[in-house]
Amino acid sequence: MSSDIQYDKHDAVRLITINRPDKMNSLDFAANDALVEAFRTFAEDPDARVAVVTGSGSKSFCAGADLKTYTMDFANRPAPEFRRRYTDGPGFGGVTRNMDILKPIVAAVNGYAISGGFELALACDIRFCSPDAEFALQDVRWGFHACDGGLIRLPQIVGLGHAMEIVLSGERVGAEHALRIGLVNRIYAQAELLEQTLAYAQMLAKRSPLAQGLAKDVMKRAVGLPLDEALRLESRSFYDLGRTDDLKEGTAAFREKREARFVGR
Repeated sequence: MSSDIQYDKHDAVRLITINRPDKMNSLDFAANDALVEAFRTFAEDPDARVAVVTGSGSKSFCAGADLKTYTMDFANRPAPEFRRRYTDGPGFGGVTRNMDILKPIVAAVNGYAISGGFELALACDIRFCSPDAEFALQDVRWGFHACDGGLIRLPQIVGLGHAMEIVLSGERVGAEHALRIGLVNRIYAQAELLEQTLAYAQMLAKRSPLAQGLAKDVMKRAVGLPLDEALRLESRSFYDLGRTDDLKEGTAAFREKREARFVGR
């Protein structure tokens, strides 16, 4: 990993930190590529159960792309290269497009989550934040709109009305409002945010990785499906767990009144 992206092991949890506090944890091309590599490493590591993503310092989670070095270069690439590298490749931050990781990913939003940084948080499964966190898709202020999942994921998370307000205005949303509309799951004091998020991730890491992965896959694939098709998808996925060691262990642990020890097979 580069110095801009830190990758630390905490038992079965992997902590991915954007380490560019002097740039509000914005990403240039090199840092973005390093973040892609961090997520690939997490996805391919059988011992890694859960990822936590955060920013260095106490001001910013991620302020998106570095406007001075990234945006115009990115937007003006030749069409074939843009399609190959970005539309069909990993999106901003590594997990916003074309990298489906069926492991839990939790965002610890420790400050500004702006534009691409907001989209990175939206691509995570669960979002915790500090009281001074602020979220915004400010792209309309600079002549473009979100292109790494903001227009797609945000309505699914907060509903179309709230999403329209955030996208069309470019205004910032504070932590309390974010909690009210379901954008974040919990608010923790800045000094406690990372500790609490890592503790939650450790709890997630004790659950069945097979059940988590299949459940996450069903929830993502069911978006937009007719209800009867979505229900069939859920039922088939449940059946796939029927002969796994994890289900045997889980039911045995329930009978024996102990905590299950899942192996992921």
